[in-house]
Amino acid sequence: MEILNLSLSATNRFASNYLEHSPDVLPFFHYRFNDFADDQKRLDELNKRYFPRESVADYIEKFMDRFPTAQAVNDSLAKLKQKNSVVVIGGQQAGILTGPLYSIHKIISIIKLAVEKERQLGVPVIPVFWIAGEDHDFHEVNHVFLPVEQKVEKWTYPEKVRQKKMVSDITLNKDVCREWVYNVIESFGETNHTKRLINFAEDTLMKSSTFVDFFANIVMELFKDYGLLIVDSGDRHFRLLQKEYFSQQIEQHREITSYLLEQQSVIGKNGFPITIESNEKAANLFFYNPKTNERILLEFDSESNRFVGKSGVVSFTKEELMEVAFQEPAKLSNNVVTRPLMQEWLFPTVAFIAGPGEISYWAELKLVFEHFKIKMPPIVPRLNISFLERTIESDINELKLELSAVLSKGSAMERDQFLESIKDREVSELFSELKSQLLRQYELIEAKTNQLDRSLLPLLKKNENYLLKEIGFMESKLEASVQSKFDVVLSKFNRIDLSLRPDGFPQERVWNIFYYLNQYGTNFIKELMELEFEFDGRHKVIKI
Repeated sequence: MEILNLSLSATNRFASNYLEHSPDVLPFFHYRFNDFADDQKRLDELNKRYFPRESVADYIEKFMDRFPTAQAVNDSLAKLKQKNSVVVIGGQQAGILTGPLYSIHKIISIIKLAVEKERQLGVPVIPVFWIAGEDHDFHEVNHVFLPVEQKVEKWTYPEKVRQKKMVSDITLNKDVCREWVYNVIESFGETNHTKRLINFAEDTLMKSSTFVDFFANIVMELFKDYGLLIVDSGDRHFRLLQKEYFSQQIEQHREITSYLLEQQSVIGKNGFPITIESNEKAANLFFYNPKTNERILLEFDSESNRFVGKSGVVSFTKEELMEVAFQEPAKLSNNVVTRPLMQEWLFPTVAFIAGPGEISYWAELKLVFEHFKIKMPPIVPRLNISFLERTIESDINELKLELSAVLSKGSAMERDQFLESIKDREVSELFSELKSQLLRQYELIEAKTNQLDRSLLPLLKKNENYLLKEIGFMESKLEASVQSKFDVVLSKFNRIDLSLRPDGFPQERVWNIFYYLNQYGTNFIKELMELEFEFDGRHKVIKI
């Protein structure tokens, strides 16, 4: 393996400006990323704050006890208890089979940056992955995309979940899941690694009860040797640590929303789109209703002075909700606004690893953090990675395509240019002339029909369209015949786009890590982790 660094634009304008340290966006953050002086300032700030290190470390140790482990994990737990330790943290939903590649890229980013920061700053730095298990968008985590017959196919885990359950509470039918996973891996085609990969998937599934368990077992089996720690925000025991912070959010819900909207107004006036949907009624908390097993977003109704759920299904006074926070905190969970706050109260964060969308929404939280007299951590863009297989690289070279252009927008334009170049000009001209003659004759026939029997005009138009369609059909058949002589070249274009820009999207947003584990073995992750990555905002093309 080797890394090729390319400068590509981020997927949104705000993130692009952030990568460039543009003065248009830097005022929305407290720190510059990967700036040694700002990292030192961050350490000074963290040293002045209190963090529940012991209780958080104890929770993580108990939570991770059921997942694959190694000495490096124990070392990270010991580090977390040290008063001068800090963390690099980031999170993602618990996608089945780990979901799209960017989840794996984010974990790699967290681990690699933790190693780098520990070397630079001279303090213990622990990599932490926050599993968003409290999320209830099951349809975002229950599928993978697979390359089938040169096309992208969505394969959805067949069990239905009709309630708005937290993903942490969604159990797996192991028999159904085993068959589904087997079919997914089988679709990749058999290699020397397939049997071992099926055994790996089955072993992790058998140890798992829920979607989050399955995700965590795979992740820890792949990354246990690098000291990764994981938490599940949907785990009730984790939320027992959060009761005092939930109470602060309830007590100051008006201020949280007010400062969010104020910051959004500033960002909007500077010409950037708003990421977080909110309004003045937002309470920024969810209530888990045990009667319906649903997670309900709360709003504050100023007329009744109560926190209410949709259609009034739940209703609380502030005092009642505060009692829930202290007595039953497992019934509360954060939304996109309060989750970053909770994270920063629990963990001494020296860097947060963010995707492009996360960079945008953290910018909207600056005034909220300042209200609580704390600062946002340095927001470090995660590594953007594309895997370039040898056969695909060969296709790109043979077609004389530019790799950076393919990664940015695919090869559709070059493919169209090639198709245009191989067209039989005489055939095109003959069919063009035929269609022109037909249209001219039908204009004359239409004029005559209008004189003789206007009621036949619709039938005439239908007849005209039928003939044009048949002519077009014959033209396309002749074009296809010409193109068939160039199938080898056209298949190269298809292979390139399917690998690097499937359905027009970046590779990391579509494909799943299990395809590469099937092709290259479970040691694929180890080889990746041996590479040296720079957090410089450039796109990492990994040649394999």
